[in-house]
Amino acid sequence: MKGRIDAPQDRGCLVGICFFFLGLGTLLPWNFFMTASLYFQGRLNTTEWSNGTKVVRKEYYFNNWMTLLSQLPLLVFTLLNSFLYQRISVVMRIAGSLVFILLLFIFTAVLVKVPMEEERFFSITMATIWFINSFGAVLQGSLFGLVGLLPQKYSTVFMSGQGLAGTFAAIAMLLAIASDADSETAALGYFITPCVGTLVTLFSYLLLPRLEFAQYYLNKGSKYEADTTDELLKERSTVENGKLNGHANGTVTSQPTKDGSAAGAEGDPVPDGPEHAFLSVEQVEKGQAKASVLEVFKKIWVMAFCVTFVFTVTLSVFPAVTADVKTSFPGKWERFFISVCCFLIFNINDWFGRTVTTLICWVSRLMRSLQDTFTLHISILYYLYYCPCRDPRGITAIVCFI
Repeated sequence: MKGRIDAPQDRGCLVGICFFFLGLGTLLPWNFFMTASLYFQGRLNTTEWSNGTKVVRKEYYFNNWMTLLSQLPLLVFTLLNSFLYQRISVVMRIAGSLVFILLLFIFTAVLVKVPMEEERFFSITMATIWFINSFGAVLQGSLFGLVGLLPQKYSTVFMSGQGLAGTFAAIAMLLAIASDADSETAALGYFITPCVGTLVTLFSYLLLPRLEFAQYYLNKGSKYEADTTDELLKERSTVENGKLNGHANGTVTSQPTKDGSAAGAEGDPVPDGPEHAFLSVEQVEKGQAKASVLEVFKKIWVMAFCVTFVFTVTLSVFPAVTADVKTSFPGKWERFFISVCCFLIFNINDWFGRTVTTLICWVSRLMRSLQDTFTLHISILYYLYYCPCRDPRGITAIVCFI
């Protein structure tokens, strides 16, 4: 939606700041659980001595399960959100999701201090990841619909906030590792951080309707939906009345012909009568709707394919494979290696890529740049193949598949 000249001003960029924090809050669940892989692996993959050798009791493959149980509910509940918006108000979907995400983060922080068997801890953690990402999917889909009512630059601000969520989580993990506190206290402080972030996100959403600039566009969007619904109801009523009138009046007076038969029997509608006209309109509308979807898909299929494949390749190796890469320089640096090289660098570049599109619009060579990026993205997989990994089977299988 483009900005209007008569629209109020966004004083102090408060609406932009609110949507930045809202974007930040949507990806906090995924990023904080993903970045804390060292904490979860250390608590799950406990070792014991056997014949003078350290062996792991049971391998839980936390990164693989975490990625699966994060992305699967994201897919399912994003699709369900397209039906939920008709039955559940946007306030309930956004505020309710934030409240449940906050409660689940608090529950995860409490678990840090609760001693528990590895098997039970793994099951509870996986259930928490499933539910927190389910609410995150509803929250993200609802907020994308909300920010779409405002001018386009606010969508960019929202996406920039999403990109910074991972950087925020990586910095929080680095501070927790660098602190001199014991592992439990550091993990507790780490999981309290997203609780504060979610509270700020909830406050930003509750502040949004009180800002004049946001009120103008949100009320305008609601009025547009109401007017569209009224118009559709009126058109449907007109069509139904036209059909009734066609049945009642769509007759031709019988006139005798040479053989004495009637030219038009009573009740036979005239081919060009009202009923035929209204039925044609319905058929045309259905045809136009179907044609419009096909036409749009024909125009965007290259970009849609590239985006889908890039996300598929990225999430197939990050973090399930990249988090298992080892450094060649053991020592103090080994504690920070995964947090810096796997999470911080990735998320900084993610934020940079989301933000740079606001400054550079390369429309003339967009398709060419997409294809180049697509090819480069695949080639990086083969470089990962030569990285020293704790378990090289994952990257071997992915490279062979691609």
